[in-house]
Amino acid sequence: MTNLVSIIIPYYKKKFFFKKTIKSILRQTYNNYEVILIYDDPNKKDLNFVKKILKNIKKKTIITNKFNMGAGSSRNIGIKRAKGKFIAFIDADDLWHKDKLKKQISFMKHKRCDFSYTGYSIMNEGGALIKNIKATKLIDYISLIRSCDIGTSTVVLKKVLLKRDKFPKTITKEDYILWLKLCKKGIKMRGLNLTLASWRKSSNSLSSSVFQKIRDAYIVYNKHLKFNLIKSIYSIMILSINAVRKRNL
Repeated sequence: MTNLVSIIIPYYKKKFFFKKTIKSILRQTYNNYEVILIYDDPNKKDLNFVKKILKNIKKKTIITNKFNMGAGSSRNIGIKRAKGKFIAFIDADDLWHKDKLKKQISFMKHKRCDFSYTGYSIMNEGGALIKNIKATKLIDYISLIRSCDIGTSTVVLKKVLLKRDKFPKTITKEDYILWLKLCKKGIKMRGLNLTLASWRKSSNSLSSSVFQKIRDAYIVYNKHLKFNLIKSIYSIMILSINAVRKRNL
């Protein structure tokens, strides 16, 4: 179907927040979408709950992983099943503004771009606002290396971009690595500076500890970007400084 958006949702132990996430999708003023949920929990106790919450979505596919594969690999599975011209990502505890898809698809058509992202808010587990993150108009490869400013749940891109490039099989930062790969290829990444999504900062997030963030950043630069030791450490320092600046803006 023309301009169909395939919404990819990996699900792993997000029962407390999931209903609100799906409500934010059901409220979309752009209704030409399908939902592809990848249930990534070997424990199937939430599966009936997930199916019940999704019952009001007309076009949906539920895929059950046999074992926990992680968010990146789960998204890759969803992308293979996607029928849409566009792919949109949302995590199972995040929220969208009701006009998110409508404004973003219109923006992509107007700018003739294949990859877009928006501004977003950071909220705590209770839903209280922590701060807003702005979206720059355009991100180039060097800028993206220095600061990861693209929220995964804000991204809409054309499916054709993912024909060869996929999310890597890493525990964290799989989204950052994919954005870097696409950007390095010259894909223009355009930002719509409207706050159209909310990212929930969880206390038990895989990326919540400082040590984990530094370790993951090193893997990005050294393993995936093939930077040497010195350049990897330097890049981590710049990334960390920019992260602190964003928190204090």
